[in-house]
This record gives sequence, C-alpha cells and structure tokens, in this order.
Amino acid sequence: MFTRLGPVELIIILVIILLLFGPSRLSKVAGEIGKGIKSFRDNLNKDEKDKNDDQPQSPTGDSK
Repeated sequence: MFTRLGPVELIIILVIILLLFGPSRLSKVAGEIGKGIKSFRDNLNKDEKDKNDDQPQSPTGDSK
C-alpha cells in the first residue's frame, strides 16, 4: 500500500504545503510546531525528574 517516500515525493509534498500556506504563514506554523515540541519534551523531562525524586533513597546513599 504505502511505501517509503523518496526525495522526489518529499519535494512534491513540500511544494504543495508551501503553495497552500505561503512562506510567511509557513514560518509561523513551523515556529508554533517547534514551540509545541519543546514544551512536550520539557514536560516529559519534568515527569521523569519527578518520578526519580519520588523514589526512596537508601539510608547509605547507595543506588541499586
């Protein structure tokens, strides 16, 4: 059904997206996507840190 996209297909998709959104709106959309990804990663890292902080420490300070 669907196969891997080659370089020609990717270029065609990028040209269609550029025609739909235009260069100015495309940069805004890309910036918002970047901010969303950064926020998502920050929250994942925060959750991992919280999870590690919740684990009890051994009295000797040794970690297993």
